[in-house]
Amino acid sequence: MACRQEYPKLCAPLHIGKLTLRNRMCSAPMGFPDLTQDGCLTEGAIAFYELRAKGGAAVVTISEACVDYENGKSHGRLINLCNPGVLAGLTNAARAIKRHGALASIELNHAGMLSDFDVIAAERQKDKNCRYGPVDTVLPDGTEVRAMDKARIDEAVSKFASGAALVKRAGFDMLMIHAGHGWLIHQFLSGATNSRTDEYGGSLENRARLAIEIIDAVREAVGRDFPIEIRFSAMEEAEGGVSLADAIEFAKLIQDKVDILHVSAGGEPDFGITHPPMFAEPGCNVKYAAEIKKHVHIPVATVGALNEPEQMESIIAEGKADIVCMARALLADPELPRKAEQNRADEILRCMRCFMCHAERMLTQTRVCALNPVIGREYEARFIPPAGQSEKVLIAGGGPAGMQCAVTAAKRGHRVILCEKTGELGGMLRCEADVPFKAAFKKYISTMTRRVELAGVELRLNTEVTPELVSSIEPDVLIVAVGAEPIVPDIPGIDGQNVLMVTEIAAAKNIGKRVAILGGGLAGCEFGLHLAERGHEVTVVEMSDTVAAEGNPRHRPLLLKRLAGLVNIRTGLRGTAITGEGLECEDRQGEHVFITADTVVIAVGMKAKHKLVDSLRGTAPRVEVIGDCLKPGLIRGATFRGYHAALDI
Repeated sequence: MACRQEYPKLCAPLHIGKLTLRNRMCSAPMGFPDLTQDGCLTEGAIAFYELRAKGGAAVVTISEACVDYENGKSHGRLINLCNPGVLAGLTNAARAIKRHGALASIELNHAGMLSDFDVIAAERQKDKNCRYGPVDTVLPDGTEVRAMDKARIDEAVSKFASGAALVKRAGFDMLMIHAGHGWLIHQFLSGATNSRTDEYGGSLENRARLAIEIIDAVREAVGRDFPIEIRFSAMEEAEGGVSLADAIEFAKLIQDKVDILHVSAGGEPDFGITHPPMFAEPGCNVKYAAEIKKHVHIPVATVGALNEPEQMESIIAEGKADIVCMARALLADPELPRKAEQNRADEILRCMRCFMCHAERMLTQTRVCALNPVIGREYEARFIPPAGQSEKVLIAGGGPAGMQCAVTAAKRGHRVILCEKTGELGGMLRCEADVPFKAAFKKYISTMTRRVELAGVELRLNTEVTPELVSSIEPDVLIVAVGAEPIVPDIPGIDGQNVLMVTEIAAAKNIGKRVAILGGGLAGCEFGLHLAERGHEVTVVEMSDTVAAEGNPRHRPLLLKRLAGLVNIRTGLRGTAITGEGLECEDRQGEHVFITADTVVIAVGMKAKHKLVDSLRGTAPRVEVIGDCLKPGLIRGATFRGYHAALDI
């Protein structure tokens, strides 16, 4: 008997020419940095994209295929469409995607003046530190940009056509031309970067000329029946940049030449617009697609901070877009489309928009997800065997590490008992779950609780694991994941009625108007922002010169931008005492500084529960310590260690 579909519009097929999208949920372009030195796909990269096809996405778009590796490579390792050896990997990737019922697409790009000259060997020899773009200019880092003459423009157009022909030969069903986010085509479209006075500058029609020439050349290369999607930005922050009105007119100019309009936002360096942070409203960029859709007659796709099937269903039902595209959401849970189709939304692990995925690529050239330990390991995950022998596993602690370990171990065939001292799972994340811009934490706890249940884990709440309990259960393996606790500095007044630990903020009812936060780490800054947005006057006091130092290089700048003007940041101060009137401090010169406050919040860090951990060592044949009780850190470390601890059993 068929069940009622909860998201009928979202899960309905869509016909694009001779192709049929099985639903309206598509995997937006995401790069995978594990490529060969010469820009060919590896087995790991192919498995990365295949996982989204397995998860039910209608289209999986491989990202960052560079049409001109010499003059247009934006960063790191990209797919090199100029390398004859790239064909086999592309073919295998297209096949891997298509064998699961998804359509295979690939994004073609050229970085223009933002090309990475460090890897442009030939050009470095001829014109050191020179890149090519719409006009002569000098970038903020001092790099010279030369205006592309007609010959270079024609060469770029030809490169797009050659790349298109190659990916069609490889078996892709469709392709995407990247005309947004500050890359070459966007540079010509934007008045902020294009002040040319020839036929490629001035009016919108002229600024769009390069885009149209590329579209026409690509169309000639792939034929009429091969769908072309074009991705462009509907706005950017730069003065004179692309406006929504420009984007509407551009869409009208090209709508009869392409098959899908993929509406994004932001230029360079509008990272926080193109990739909305946790501070932005879910689906904050949908409004641009909705407006453009009013003026065109072909399908429109929208993208950006989309996690919720309910919201995506509304977007389609209300005619704001025909397709919803997700990138980070399908890192956190590649099976999101399948779960939406099967009415299993309570099992979807929602992206928290922490930017760990982007930051780790910058730092280590790897792709990871803070919530999903499989990401970046998709290929090796295929070969994880079930448990050779079912063991009795006792897990102490129901935070992220304990929950992940319990689910993974149970799925492998072990008998798992998960004990949590309190009445609910989640660990320290519960302290942040009521912060509006961290709403995904509450959903994470709910989803992981559901996964624990579905995995068949025996859950015992309000149960502290003691040596006596271990003795009574007699597990083969004890996993200790009891978490960490706040550091309490030894300063006068720390026991005052006006003092709160940072972990107590969410539940506190008596926070005063003026708040001083002792400790400018990530927790202190984020809770400071939360309180400021609730109307409190907040001062964050930090002993070092840097606040939110442990924040990743994508999240931290956006957090600091958000803090500016809302929170008073005082660095170089050491808290010395707390009084009923506020926080006494001392600067590096030994001068006294007083921060007036009704409430003082302590956020100087966390410490592992070593004493509790030590009491459990040796109580089972095998004891493993994971998560914050080993070393306090971020959620990524907890989920990764929990996952791998379960694989080691």
